[in-house]
Amino acid sequence: MRPAKVHVVGAGLAGLAAAVTLAQAGIAVMLHEAAPHAGGRCRSYDDPHLGCRIDNGNHLLMRGNCAAMAYLQMIGAADTLTGPDDAEFPFLDLASGERWVLRPGPGRVPWWLLDPTRRVPGTRLGDYASALRLLRANGEARVADMLDRRSALYHRFWQPLAVAALNTAPEEGSAAMLARVVAESFGRGGSACRPLVPKEGLSESLIEPALATLARFGAGVRFATRLRAFDASGARVAALRFEGESLPLDAGHAVVLAVPAQVATRLVPGLDAPQSFRAILNAHFRIAAPADAPLFIGLVGGTAEWVFRKRSVLSVTISAADRLMDAPAEELGPLLWQDVARAYELAAEPMPPVQIVKERRATFAATPAEIRRRPPARTAWSNLVLAGDWTDTGLPATIEGAIRSGFAAARHLLTAASSA
Repeated sequence: MRPAKVHVVGAGLAGLAAAVTLAQAGIAVMLHEAAPHAGGRCRSYDDPHLGCRIDNGNHLLMRGNCAAMAYLQMIGAADTLTGPDDAEFPFLDLASGERWVLRPGPGRVPWWLLDPTRRVPGTRLGDYASALRLLRANGEARVADMLDRRSALYHRFWQPLAVAALNTAPEEGSAAMLARVVAESFGRGGSACRPLVPKEGLSESLIEPALATLARFGAGVRFATRLRAFDASGARVAALRFEGESLPLDAGHAVVLAVPAQVATRLVPGLDAPQSFRAILNAHFRIAAPADAPLFIGLVGGTAEWVFRKRSVLSVTISAADRLMDAPAEELGPLLWQDVARAYELAAEPMPPVQIVKERRATFAATPAEIRRRPPARTAWSNLVLAGDWTDTGLPATIEGAIRSGFAAARHLLTAASSA
């Protein structure tokens, strides 16, 4: 039976993707969010310390992110992203001072590797055959075990890519998971890995248009509403228990649970989900870089890993940053500014105002053991499905993975209804 109403619990990207899909299919949707705002780990806010609007993190999309591109079309926000006309990835080696731009060619056949000016400096054509070893990796292999850790290509490409994509060190990160990322980006040619970032901010591109779309379809949205438990009756969820109220579910009602893994395991009896997590550190410096400066730069050999040029800030991201979580902001700011100033050729003194944002449990650890814990959308309850970047999307914990999980949850409910 087609669900008459779906309660989506969690207004991050997974929940929003599910809610928009269901609403556009004609299903009545009620979106519940524990926080006073939507977006989860992907949103913008006004920072009182810096006196400007910032993103709580940095995310790089690619043209080949099919789910993300479809989601942006659905919410009417496809024109809110910007990026270079072609696939270009600027880098700086902080140790040597060498700069280069990795420029994959547009087609699937990597003819561009024949051109040394498009490749990573210090690499030979044969070095790139290591991608074939990675693509053949089994589920137990680690990234560092499949690649030559002594090579310039590893130091200047594979390691930065693995850490950014997996949020896990290459020594423990899943080679098969990185291979999936490579296959869906560089493996599909430069047209698929053209980098894109929001023109304004994460909320302006990914969150606010989704809420506006839900409003147009008559969906309800409740903020500051935390789900504490659910009551089951046989093979169905019979009620949702929020703080201060219990919400009975009629026979035609279903639930998409799009909350973090640690919350889901508390709510869903017997659920096996990732239990180990990795941190991400972001630093936002209040300074305007030249308008013609790169939208982002990858850094090798420093503390900062990626720097993004945004509105009135230069924003740093460091993935797998557990080692920095206990360092005070007074130490981190100057340390990171040294790298940022060199990347964008700015004065080292004085350091501009900075805001340090630490997310200790940003994503699940993309290790073989944790990947085996990822559950599918389907659960033991016929009217309860899961969504989130930690579910079995086939990708690491990324925007693309989160949106795919929301689509999968919605599709499960709609498909189950049509086949019942």
